[in-house]
Amino acid sequence: MRPLRLALAASEVAPFAKTGGLADVLLGLGRWLGKKAPQGPGHDVRVFLPFYQRIAKSGLKTTPLTGAQNIDVRFPQRTIRFSIRTAPLPQSEVPVYFIDCKELYDRDGIYTEDGDEALRFGLLSRAVLETCQRLQWAPDVVHCNDWHTALLPLYLRTVYAWDKLFAGTKTLLTIHNIGYQGFFKDSMLDTLGLGDQRAHVHHGDLRDGNLSFLKTGVLHATKLSTVSRTYAREIQTDEFGMGMQELLRSRSADLVGIVNGVDYGEWNPADDPRIPHHFTANDLSGKAKMKAAMLQRFQLPHDPRAPVFGVVSRLTAQKGFELFADSIPIFLQREDMRLCVLGTGEEKTEKYFQWLRDTWPNKVSIYRGFQEDLAHWIEAGSDAFLMPSRFEPCGLNQMYSLRYGTPPIVRRTGGLADTVDPWDPATRTGTGFLFDEFSSHALAGTMDWVLRNWRDQRGWQQLIKNGMQRDFSWDRQGPEYVALYRALTGA
Repeated sequence: MRPLRLALAASEVAPFAKTGGLADVLLGLGRWLGKKAPQGPGHDVRVFLPFYQRIAKSGLKTTPLTGAQNIDVRFPQRTIRFSIRTAPLPQSEVPVYFIDCKELYDRDGIYTEDGDEALRFGLLSRAVLETCQRLQWAPDVVHCNDWHTALLPLYLRTVYAWDKLFAGTKTLLTIHNIGYQGFFKDSMLDTLGLGDQRAHVHHGDLRDGNLSFLKTGVLHATKLSTVSRTYAREIQTDEFGMGMQELLRSRSADLVGIVNGVDYGEWNPADDPRIPHHFTANDLSGKAKMKAAMLQRFQLPHDPRAPVFGVVSRLTAQKGFELFADSIPIFLQREDMRLCVLGTGEEKTEKYFQWLRDTWPNKVSIYRGFQEDLAHWIEAGSDAFLMPSRFEPCGLNQMYSLRYGTPPIVRRTGGLADTVDPWDPATRTGTGFLFDEFSSHALAGTMDWVLRNWRDQRGWQQLIKNGMQRDFSWDRQGPEYVALYRALTGA
């Protein structure tokens, strides 16, 4: 079978621009798809990303792309000019096409609350198609990600329908988190050059004077995907659909769930350059050393018999930390345990963790903010990882935890349900601990179960090894995307 021509479009791609897991997914998937045979599938992959101010100031060496300079895109109220600069994805030959438009992207943040935010990402969608035209490169599939590129399928079907270059091009829209839908006033349709396409926009939103980028993409993309099988089912329900459940149910035949891959080049305790002590499933002595080193770094007393619970997370309502209030203090008061937290987010959640630290200074420590090295230390040095999410489209930290021998404690939702298997001490099978009900009572019951199993260290060692042997690499997950691309194109 011939290699596919694949355009991957997103608002974030690591390491250039990152606020969450979306950026890591684009890096890992793009790099794997472009990996040359026989080690990889060897597809013709091009990644599209705005040339944000932070990238321009980073010192990244980029090259102007011949044939894609000073491109004018006409919108009803203004003409916007952009050029393409290019650099490879790290450790690959996959080109990233940076959309260089100072007028829209030369700002402090990746995302803004400016009045032209819709136009910033409307241009991103159009720039993908305009660049393909200049290069006379016809993608088999344009893979759109989240609301920021969700107008592209509609543009392709309307504004660019005349161009036979795209006659065979299909679109895939991946929903990474349905909580972010790109809502704007419907007057933006005129600004975006889609004023004549009102019949193709969600009528309920128009009735309310709104425009949702994500709903528009769901209406017009050839196929839809999301980042786990369970989340694909959940977003079709009233509880998790965020107002899009009926629309998604109407397209359920076109919606699939594919769990994100993990880059084990970055996350592997056997050779992770960010941690001082390495270990494998067959030799866990380095993990014990990491525990001692991490506790010293957090200025907490070390006792190998006291379990250490780790948290690396955005401290937001989605992540379920409200469940800690009526559960975790009970165990801190009763048990000889440690809690090490890395994260930033909502002020009330940060203050709650600070209260825990002030109340139990010899058991709790928190680093408010984010530090990549420290995230690796917590994954490697903790005995268990707490992730009680209200909802979790996929999640990456539970998969990192498994590889680092740190059994995850998770709620059975989204990608957590698809990647963590419940530990059964009778059969010595499973990789972590799960609970169903979103309540402090359910979390407390699970913590009790974890601590009972912790006391059986022979069983715990098997639990660790089970998790470390799980494979969520892109070599395993990536072929599911290739199969979906080929099904789309009939190639």
